[in-house]
Amino acid sequence: MLGSRGATASAATAAIAVGAMSAYILPTTFPDEGGPTGLDRVIAEPIHSTLDAHRGIAEVLVVVSNAYVLLPLLVLGCVWFAARREFVRAALMLVAPELVVAINTWLLKPLWDRRLHDYLAYPSGHTVHLVAIVTAFVVLARTPGARWSVLVMGIICFLAAAIGMIALDYHFPTDILGGAAAAIALTTALCVGAEKLHTEKTRKVGRQHRRPTATG
Repeated sequence: MLGSRGATASAATAAIAVGAMSAYILPTTFPDEGGPTGLDRVIAEPIHSTLDAHRGIAEVLVVVSNAYVLLPLLVLGCVWFAARREFVRAALMLVAPELVVAINTWLLKPLWDRRLHDYLAYPSGHTVHLVAIVTAFVVLARTPGARWSVLVMGIICFLAAAIGMIALDYHFPTDILGGAAAAIALTTALCVGAEKLHTEKTRKVGRQHRRPTATG
């Protein structure tokens, strides 16, 4: 991530811990009878009051969270790493976000079982997909300019999509916050863990090749 190796490790650990804790704690605030939390109401009310009469704007805002936008961006990120001959990072860029989406769909959503309309809403799948792609690039990239550019654009897209999803009543705000938290924790853990394993394997192979062979 951003900074020296020690700072990078600390930032990754913090991201995993804070993200996982947030995703776990938020469901404890959900009302037993369902529906929004107090935090949901505080965040959603000004959005609804502004956009309820302008649904077309909300529909434009959510476009950045749709798969037909995110999947090409995912491939573009993979190509960016491959063009720099960083093939392990290219593979992680391609695989990690989709694996996080699968974990969210098949494990986290049924685990928390928060229903909105006719679907499981927590954590928000669209949010998980968007944030996982941004997180993977930020964690894996070694070019500060590219990291910061993607991070800033990702935050803008996240805020736009969040406002749109809330305005259209696709999700409660806590679904979106939980989706972002889960995506950051899971994607960071997968990317950092996989890179560490690859580094250790590479070092082990290097040590084996440097060993002197016995002669007799």
